[in-house]
Amino acid sequence: MLTGVVYEHSHRVIAWFTGACTIAIAFWTLFVDRRRWMKYLAFGALGTIIVQGILGGLTVLHKLPPEVSTAHAAVGQTFFCIAVAIAVFTGRDWVEPVAQPVSDTGHPKLLVLCWYSILILYIQLIFGGMFRHHGMSWAPHVINAVSVALILTWTGIRALLLPRTEPIRRSAVVLLFLLIVQIFLGFAAFFTRVAEIPGLAPSAVWLVLSTVAHVAVGALLLATTVVLTLQTWKYVAIAHKREVPEGKAIAA
Repeated sequence: MLTGVVYEHSHRVIAWFTGACTIAIAFWTLFVDRRRWMKYLAFGALGTIIVQGILGGLTVLHKLPPEVSTAHAAVGQTFFCIAVAIAVFTGRDWVEPVAQPVSDTGHPKLLVLCWYSILILYIQLIFGGMFRHHGMSWAPHVINAVSVALILTWTGIRALLLPRTEPIRRSAVVLLFLLIVQIFLGFAAFFTRVAEIPGLAPSAVWLVLSTVAHVAVGALLLATTVVLTLQTWKYVAIAHKREVPEGKAIAA
């Protein structure tokens, strides 16, 4: 078990176990949950993890090509977000009806900011994967980190300013906390992997730990943003325009 074999084998064992759990969730949802869209979501999770396994095999067979390895990382985090969404949809808070949705009169809408946040995080995920697997330089990932920090901060603050939305506020607090942690981990990963400090050569252990922690917190940040998006969809009423018989548009 030399040259990283023990880590690679452990990775595969965890992947097999995750796949088995996903199969159980998919068929449990098929036979127990009455919501048709939940059945689709559960089997979507199963399909995603199958794709993830195929990409993992291609990564090994072709000796870690940057494009395949990055796709492997992106699909893995997509599966994680779907699994988190399933947990949200089966939770008691989601099943209970909302007495009165909170009105979002701000601009842009919080839901729009949430979707922007997910998009910018996926772009950052792709840039980070390509850099980590030597498919591009560090510059796009580092430059885009500024956009990520600004948009996520904007989204978190907007969520905190909404009245009477405790679930949304909790997710916003977690989002902002993870963002701060991720920024510090990003600096740590940069200085151990890219920057060369005279007289100070980082050890391989610190390089691995900082990178793994940076990727892990990034996955948590993406999943938290997905949860915030779902909660906004449930608890916030977004004003929109509709046509009345006279042909005039009014806010609904």
